[in-house]
Amino acid sequence: METDKWASFVEGTSDSEGYGEDLDDDDICCAYASTDIPQLQCRKDISRSRWLDQFGMAEVVERKGGLWTTTGIVRNGKIYCFIEEILYLAEIGALHLLGNDDAPLSLEHIYSKVAEGKSGCSLEYFEAYKHLKYLGYIVGRHGIPWSVRRSKVNCAINQDSLETAQTGDEESRNNVLISEMFSNMQIGGLRLAFDVYPPNSRFRKSVPGDPYFVLCLAS
Repeated sequence: METDKWASFVEGTSDSEGYGEDLDDDDICCAYASTDIPQLQCRKDISRSRWLDQFGMAEVVERKGGLWTTTGIVRNGKIYCFIEEILYLAEIGALHLLGNDDAPLSLEHIYSKVAEGKSGCSLEYFEAYKHLKYLGYIVGRHGIPWSVRRSKVNCAINQDSLETAQTGDEESRNNVLISEMFSNMQIGGLRLAFDVYPPNSRFRKSVPGDPYFVLCLAS
C-alpha cells in the first residue's frame, strides 16, 4: 500500500475567508445522463483545482461559490480536497481538476484515480460519500482536522492514518496522536471512514464541533 505524503502545514491557518452562498438549482443548466459515469453538469461559476500527485490530493487554485464552506481542508491558508470531494464536485459541475500541465482532466480520468484506491478512497467509499452529500450532510474524512491552527504540524496522509512527522507543542502532538489512533481503529472488521455532521448553515471548519455520527465501512 503506497503512502502519499505532504508536509509543512503551519500555524496561521484560518477558514474565515468570505465564502459566498451555494449555487441555486437555477445555476445548473444540464442534468446527469443515464449512464454509469454521469456527464458533467454545467454551472455559471466553476472552481478549479490542481492535482498534486505526491499528496494524492488537489489544491484549490480558484474558488467560486459557497461549496467550500463545507468541503476541503485548510492548511496554511490554502484549501486542499480529497479525491472523493473532487469527484463529487466534478460530477455536479462545480469543479475542474487540472493536471500537472494545467490541462483539465476528464471525469473518466478522475474515476480511474478513485478506482486505483491509492488516495485513501475506493469506488465503494465514494458511493457512500456521495449518498451522504445528496442527503445534505456535511462529510469529512475521519480523524483529519478541517483546519490546523496555533501549531506547526508536518503530517503524512495515506489510506489508513494521519501520521505525525513533527509537532510544535505538546497539546497539538496529543491531538494528532488521538486522531491517528481513531483513524486506525477497526471495529469488527469495519474501518472508521467519515465524520458526518448535520446540515448547518453556520458550520465553520475552525470550530466544527463533534460529528453527528461516524460512518464505518467494511474493507
